[in-house]
Amino acid sequence: MIRLYDPRRDQAELVRLIRTELIPLSHTVHQLDAQTIRELPKRFRSGITYVGCLSAKSPPVAFIHFEVMGEALYLDMMVTHPDHRNRGFGKNLMAYSEAYGKAQLCRIARLFVDQKNTKAHLLYTKLGYETVRYHPELRCFELLKPLN
Repeated sequence: MIRLYDPRRDQAELVRLIRTELIPLSHTVHQLDAQTIRELPKRFRSGITYVGCLSAKSPPVAFIHFEVMGEALYLDMMVTHPDHRNRGFGKNLMAYSEAYGKAQLCRIARLFVDQKNTKAHLLYTKLGYETVRYHPELRCFELLKPLN
């Protein structure tokens, strides 16, 4: 099931997922970077977050965070707990965010994926995203997908 993020209910688990699954793949952030962790609630407030759960009352096992910036849907973070991968959470979360972007008249979806995150890069490619450039200073690929 996919639902909107509820900070009181979901924040602790999302921060844990970021710490254990996303940050270790990042070249620019360290796992013990307290400032980055402290800024996460503010970051969640600045956009939209959907969570994937096994049931209405269960904690999140996946999430996606994104923002609309002009005519672009900027996909900021997405992660699925390792025990729940390959069950469609990532694909469904991407579909929800893209539908939101289309409703907001976004023409393109943009995301960055860490060089080390080859599985995510493959998923995005399967979902129609095209790698447009590599940013060596960030060790990230930039991917785009038209939303027309």
